[in-house]
Amino acid sequence: MAPFSRLAGAPAGLLAAITGMAAAHLIAGLTDPDASPVLAVGSQVIDLTPTPVKEWAVAEFGTADKPILIGSVLVATLLLAALAGIVARRSLAAGAALIVLLTGLAGYTAAARPGAGAGVLIPSAVALVVGVGVLSWLTPSGSRAGTGPADPARTGVRRRSLLLAGALGVALAATGEWVARARTRISDVVLPAASKKAPPLPEGLEETYDGISAFRTPNDDFYRIDTRLTLPIVDLDDWRLTIDGDVGQEVELSFDDLLAMPLVERDITMTCVSNEVGGEYVGAARWLGVPLTTLLAMAGVRRVGDTGADQILSTDVDGFTISTPLEVALDGREPLVAVGMNGAPLPREHGFPVRLVTPGLYGFVGSTKWLRRLTLTSYDAEQAYWTERDWATDAPIKVSSRIDTPQAFAEVQAGQVVVGGVAWAQQRGIDSVELRVDGGPWQRCELGPDAGVDYWRQWYFLLDAEPGSRTLAVRATTSDGDVQTPARATPFPAGSSGVQEIVVTVS
Repeated sequence: MAPFSRLAGAPAGLLAAITGMAAAHLIAGLTDPDASPVLAVGSQVIDLTPTPVKEWAVAEFGTADKPILIGSVLVATLLLAALAGIVARRSLAAGAALIVLLTGLAGYTAAARPGAGAGVLIPSAVALVVGVGVLSWLTPSGSRAGTGPADPARTGVRRRSLLLAGALGVALAATGEWVARARTRISDVVLPAASKKAPPLPEGLEETYDGISAFRTPNDDFYRIDTRLTLPIVDLDDWRLTIDGDVGQEVELSFDDLLAMPLVERDITMTCVSNEVGGEYVGAARWLGVPLTTLLAMAGVRRVGDTGADQILSTDVDGFTISTPLEVALDGREPLVAVGMNGAPLPREHGFPVRLVTPGLYGFVGSTKWLRRLTLTSYDAEQAYWTERDWATDAPIKVSSRIDTPQAFAEVQAGQVVVGGVAWAQQRGIDSVELRVDGGPWQRCELGPDAGVDYWRQWYFLLDAEPGSRTLAVRATTSDGDVQTPARATPFPAGSSGVQEIVVTVS
């Protein structure tokens, strides 16, 4: 039998890393998902990435940016692990040292995360022990003794060992994911009826005209943009919402305490600051929760003069922070500490068990997910995650509109063509939407149902389309007369602006 090639040790290193990471993921599922080595390193990469690069990633990859990042970290890890396997064929100690280096880096990264405790080191320690153990198991005996490559006669055994190690890694990873999901008891939550119900939503234009966004966005279709690579696991028995800082009295509430309070329903459209002109990071939902002003009043804050604070620093269960101007929270728009979304408990990806929803502000300054603390403080004293990265501290959502149908570069038949979409201007409402064809005059569109100033409006226009290439543009006007600006602005630092234009072919 031919001797091993120079790369023959790579599979052993790869499987040692895969099995170690899978075991660590299982332990992290039992303790803290963020402590999973790959996720800890990926989260640190996100924090260290410059803002322009983040915006480029969101613009280019959208919601696939996280899988791409995790995949990149995995590839780098596996390449180093393969090197460890190659080195281990000559010296098991040297190969094991590379595994120790990899897991040590992951452990250090996990420990450096905000709010990390000593327990975050456990998954990396497990990855180290399992990784080194599997590498030793799969490395030929000659390398263990430092005498060089093994007898080729051991090749069959080694192949069986590789298969066993691979199966073990898959089993551990699957079990870890099952454990993480099982610990989230969303199915056990029964939401009480609202004491202040919103009126039934009218039928949307999507029932008549195909292609227009649904009047209410289903939970599964609602956009998700955040910095997290894994979803938090929250034990409802231990979870508490704390209101502290410059308050008359500190307040601490359990999840049951919140559900026992008078709940209100609000129809609110949310928009991500990363949304480009014509982008998809906007959605409309019915939220159920306790008015933020009710909770602030419990802490002795009913108006700005009751405290020396000028911001609410909200913190999630893992220490991530967002800042909201206190003046905005108390100006009558009624932000919600939400527990429900579209008639169901909040999904994990949208903030279970509790999140903040602030009408009229982009999410990065008013919609903290997985909420656990509201601290009344000042911008001089505390800076939130995005404030530290030079994003705006007060970011009202800009009037915007979008063409949903036909899509850009679509080919449509000549004759009557339905052009339609949505427009939004939270806190001001939409008064009109206009369409322009080939740079001609703006023509008024028909509006869909009205669910309040914080909710988007659907619109449509029946276009008599003539053959050729056609450029379609849309703009909206708010109820207070503010016309959507054609001036282009990037999402950083306070949201994009401009008029969407698309080209379609009429045949």
